[in-house]
Amino acid sequence: MVKSKPPLMIELVFATNNPHKLEEIRNLSGENFKILSLSEIGSKDDIPETADTLEGNASIKSWFIYNKYGKNCFADDTGLEVESLDGNPGVYSARYAGPDQDPEKNIIKLLAELKTHSNRKARFRTVISLIIDGKEFFFEGIVNGSILIEKQGLKGFGYDPVFKPDRYDVSFAQMNIYDKNLISHRGKATRELIAFLKNIFIK
Repeated sequence: MVKSKPPLMIELVFATNNPHKLEEIRNLSGENFKILSLSEIGSKDDIPETADTLEGNASIKSWFIYNKYGKNCFADDTGLEVESLDGNPGVYSARYAGPDQDPEKNIIKLLAELKTHSNRKARFRTVISLIIDGKEFFFEGIVNGSILIEKQGLKGFGYDPVFKPDRYDVSFAQMNIYDKNLISHRGKATRELIAFLKNIFIK
């Protein structure tokens, strides 16, 4: 009797300790990938996000981990871009209402600024920077939608309670993680990342 080989396991560090992001990524990555958080490699680093673009911040984080720990890794940065606010909060989404990165305060500020605007079109954009053996690759995911008048739903994180994706009648915070991953910005970027990795490592 021929024993089947165990599935190839590729270990990657995801430069985050955000449990919501980890859950989303791990749900998408499949059995061939072991995704480690920063805490799981013993990193307590406060990695600065000083760039003025999503690409720049993602790159800063992934290169920091690769250079310090020597591990293949990836990092993401995500921004909510609101059309009537000239694309803001954008790269400053997490710190929109202040440096404490309070999601509730961010939402309150966003809704207050949109009170006088009839155009509530918005999009979430995620950029992933992947470092494999010292080479960097980028992946992007975008989902279009609009900002609700008030919060709806208790799931998700960040701006999810006030973001309704196009062609849906519910907010991201009202979706289960499977349905959200099918259409979300991070889901799209992650699927591009995983497809790229499979092409490299799994022939």
